[in-house]
Amino acid sequence: MNLRSGFRLRPTWLAAVCALVIVLVAPVMTASASAATTLTVAEALGAQDGRPGTVTGYVIGQPTASSTVIRSGFTADTAIAIADTSAETSTSRMLYVQVTTAYRSTFGLLSNPGLRGQRITATGTLAAYFAHGGLKTPTAMSLGGATPTPTPTPSATIPGGGYDSTYYATAMGKTGTALRNSLHSIIRSHTKLSYDRVWEALKDTDQDPANANNVILLYTGRSQSKSSNGGGPDDWNREHVWAKSHGDFGTATGPGTDVHHLRPTDVSVNASRGSKDFDLGGSAVAEAPGCYTDADSWEPRNAVKGDVARMIMYMAIRYEGTDGWPDLELNQAVSNGSAPYHGKLSVLLQWNQVDPPDAFEKRRNQVIYERWQGNRNPFIDHPEWATAIWG
Repeated sequence: MNLRSGFRLRPTWLAAVCALVIVLVAPVMTASASAATTLTVAEALGAQDGRPGTVTGYVIGQPTASSTVIRSGFTADTAIAIADTSAETSTSRMLYVQVTTAYRSTFGLLSNPGLRGQRITATGTLAAYFAHGGLKTPTAMSLGGATPTPTPTPSATIPGGGYDSTYYATAMGKTGTALRNSLHSIIRSHTKLSYDRVWEALKDTDQDPANANNVILLYTGRSQSKSSNGGGPDDWNREHVWAKSHGDFGTATGPGTDVHHLRPTDVSVNASRGSKDFDLGGSAVAEAPGCYTDADSWEPRNAVKGDVARMIMYMAIRYEGTDGWPDLELNQAVSNGSAPYHGKLSVLLQWNQVDPPDAFEKRRNQVIYERWQGNRNPFIDHPEWATAIWG
């Protein structure tokens, strides 16, 4: 407004103009405040979908691989790992931050080894780095930063374990293909384990709640010493619930080492299951009470029917053929052979309903998220999503 000399606004006009200015400016101020929200490392790890973000955390060390962070003898200035506490030891709870040329002289650990243990704040793109939850292409990096207010501690009584407003924020309210695509984007970025490390992971994820020295075997339900893993007939080994021949992915890092579908099983029972699809019926399995099998299918005991269904569903959503691995899909067949399919869909949907997630399965999902891979099985948090996607 161009006010000529001598022109005076009446009080009522002045109030109206001020009110108009407040209405116009307020949304801009709100948007700016929202954009400046600082995330914890845990929240950033749950938002790995390419969105911009600002994260505050403590410098732990230099990442050199998806599950390796060195804390001394630094070799480069190109990346740092940060966490919500300076004493963090699990790489699954660390965010890998790319350090581009503009910031290396100040934030590279080779040049600044004393940076370890200090708090920093970084702004960039929340996307996988070193095949691990990360922040790439930083646009700002600074020392210090206020401690963000963390997401409330997850509760087993809250849908999604308390992750609906953070980890699953982009999936809420969706169904069908839109839900499927959103969940894939959420869970696809995770720490990849070697096949050797799977032994260590399973001893943690499948620990017997009543005996910390044992694991619970999937098909038999037997509690067995963690140290009795191996190849003997009564040892336990690593069962690929999505049979690795269904897509020919073997045991290479990727679907072959994804702990969300790997479980401890009796060696001979594992051999009996082989690469069969899942269905009802057959002859009783002597070593695994409650399990049945025939020439082309396997039926697990009632207590883990839902577990099996949700592991298979996770694999079908996580591996969509976009990252060099096969596009894994569910179908109605029980003779899929080496095709990247697993059945029987109608039976798996039924099992998901009749055997809802129990405390053991929920704990397992949480341990994988917090200590090993940094991603979740959404069908454990939201069993109803199976029907929303596959009908």
